[in-house]
Amino acid sequence: MATVLLVEDDPINARVFDKVLRRRGGFEVFHSQDVEEILRLAQAHEVDVILLDVSLSQSTFRGEAVDGIRIAQLLKGDPKSSSIPIILVTAHAMRGDREAFLAQSGADGYIAKPVVDHEEMVNQVRRVLAQAQQG
Repeated sequence: MATVLLVEDDPINARVFDKVLRRRGGFEVFHSQDVEEILRLAQAHEVDVILLDVSLSQSTFRGEAVDGIRIAQLLKGDPKSSSIPIILVTAHAMRGDREAFLAQSGADGYIAKPVVDHEEMVNQVRRVLAQAQQG
């Protein structure tokens, strides 16, 4: 069973995503907004994929506020965690946002909120996991 690290600061979204990922996807789900913990879990390969909210209101790293883009950059820039797939999740779904966010962050996927098609969300997680396993 694959483990998803869910980095989401909205408690309602976190509950919905958790339920969908567990029930429809059969995934183990772990939550954190603590950047040190996120980095540690990824570096130790204790998670298989990260769903990362772009707009985090409470996350800090070394005394500075950080968003999901910055966290993705930290993860992708570290050889110990760069292979962990990251899917950005955001309400910023204007034309061009997807490409810009993926280019800035190095993330592997993008899901726009609100998530209406739960099955497609689960399928995207499965796809990035399969791609990561293929190397």
